[in-house]
Amino acid sequence: MSKQSADPVPAETGVLSAPPPGEPFGHPKGLFVLFSTELWERFSFYSMRGILTLYMVNVLGAAGGHADQMYGAYLGFVYAATFGGGMLADRLLGQRRAIYIGGVLMALAQFTLATHSLLVRSGYSVRGLDPMFFSGLGLLACGNGFFKPNISTVVGTLYKPGDQRRDSAFTIFYMGINIGAFLAGFSGQIAETWGWYLGFLLAGMGMVASLVVFTAGLRQLSGKGLPPEGATLTEGRFGIPNAVLVVIGVLLFVPAAAFLISKPSYVQSMAVVIALIVLPYLLYEAFRGTREEAGRMLVIIILCCFSMLFWGFFELAGSTITRFTNEAVDRVVFGFELKASLLSQVINPLFIITLSIPFAGLWVWLDRRKLEPSSPVKFSLGLFQLGLGFFMLYIGAAQAASGGKAALIWLFLAYFFHTTGELCLSPVGLSMITKLAPARLVGMFMGVWFLSSALANVFAGRVGGMTEDHGFGAVFVGIAATTGAAALLLFVLSPLLKRMMHGIK
Repeated sequence: MSKQSADPVPAETGVLSAPPPGEPFGHPKGLFVLFSTELWERFSFYSMRGILTLYMVNVLGAAGGHADQMYGAYLGFVYAATFGGGMLADRLLGQRRAIYIGGVLMALAQFTLATHSLLVRSGYSVRGLDPMFFSGLGLLACGNGFFKPNISTVVGTLYKPGDQRRDSAFTIFYMGINIGAFLAGFSGQIAETWGWYLGFLLAGMGMVASLVVFTAGLRQLSGKGLPPEGATLTEGRFGIPNAVLVVIGVLLFVPAAAFLISKPSYVQSMAVVIALIVLPYLLYEAFRGTREEAGRMLVIIILCCFSMLFWGFFELAGSTITRFTNEAVDRVVFGFELKASLLSQVINPLFIITLSIPFAGLWVWLDRRKLEPSSPVKFSLGLFQLGLGFFMLYIGAAQAASGGKAALIWLFLAYFFHTTGELCLSPVGLSMITKLAPARLVGMFMGVWFLSSALANVFAGRVGGMTEDHGFGAVFVGIAATTGAAALLLFVLSPLLKRMMHGIK
C-alpha cells in the first residue's frame, strides 16, 4: 500500500490543496466502508475456500484428484458469474442492490454448507445430502457474481476522473481483501480442529458482518451505486417484471451450476467449446479494426492466454497445494500442529501485505529512470516466479517421497515466489485492457478477461487431478516446466508485442 499524501494534487489544476474536511487519510469515508465490507466478504469467501477441498475428501469421500476438479469447476462458475452480475448492475439493479443480492445469497450458501456438515455429523447419509452441498456451492458462485465486480466498481465511482487518489484508493481496498483472506486462515484451523461446520458457520457470520457494515455506511457513499436512470424492477419484457426475471434467473442458475460442479468433466468439455467459439470471434473483431486496433487487440488475446496459465495454476493453492500440505508437509511448529487450511490461507496474504509497498515503490523507481518493464515483460516475470514456486513444491514433494515429510520451508518459499509473481502480473491485467481495447469493445474484453480466469480454473483443476495417477512431485515439476517455458516464450515475444501496442505502456 503506497503512502497517501495528505495534500493530493487535483488533476485539473496541478496545485496542492487540502483534502475536503472529514476525509480520513485524504480519502472519502465511503472508501473505508467498502474496505470493511470487502474485508468481511473475503473473510467469508476464503474461510470456506480453505476447507472446501479437504471437506470434499474427508467428508464427501471424494478422491483427491476428483475433489480438485470439482474445486476447479466451482471456481470457474465463480469467475464466469461476475460477467452477468456486472451487466445486471450496470443496466438494471445498480451496484448497491447487486451487492445486497450477492451478500444474501452467499450468506445463505455458507449456512447451507454448515447445515450439511451438521447433518452429516449427526449420521445422515452423505450421498443423500449431496444436492444440499452442491446447491451451497451454486449459491456461492451466483452470489459472488453479483457481489464481487460491483463493490470494486463503487470504489472507482467515489473519485472524479483524473483524481490522483484513485490508485492509492484501490491499494487500500486491495489491502482489505488480503487482511480478510489472512484472518480466514484461522477459521480453517478451528474447522479442522473442532468441526467442519464451524468453518462454514464462521464464513456465514463473516458475510452477515459484511452486509451489516455496508448497510451502516450507506450514507457515506454519496449516492454512488444507485440504479441507472430509467431502470425499473416493476416493468419488464413479455409483461414480466424485471424483478421476477432476476429471481427466475437465479433459480435457474443455482441448480444448473450445482449439477455441473458435481460433474466437472462436463464443465471441462463446455470450457473447450466456449474457448473454440470465443477465440475466433475475438480474432474477427481484431482484424476488422484499424491496424493499431488490431495490433492492440491481438496483444490482449495473447496476454489473456498467458494469464490463463498463471491464474489457473496459482489457484491450485486452494486444492492441490492444500492437499499436498495436508498429506506431505511437516506442519508441527514448536509442538503445535498448524492445519493445512490455515497455512494455505495465511501465507500468501501475509506476503502480499508485506511486499506490496516495496513492489509499488520499485515500479515507481524504475519508471522515473525509464527502466520500468513493459506489460508483456511483467507477465513473463510473473510466470517465471510462479514456475519457481512450483519447483520449490517439487523439492518438497521429492523430500516427502524419500521418506518422512517435506520441510515447511519449501511451502513458504513456494508461496513467496507465487506472491512476487502475483505482484508482477496482477496490477497489469485489467489496466492493460482499459488501455489497449478500443472504447467500443472495452466491456466485451473485460468480460473476456473474467471468462479467461473461469476457463483457467476449470482446466487447471484437471491438471491438479493428475496427482492421483502421477503423484504430487511429477505434477509440480510439470507445472514448473510449463510455466518456465511460457515465461521464456513470452519474454522472447515481448519486443514484438510492445511494437504491436503502438505506444501504450
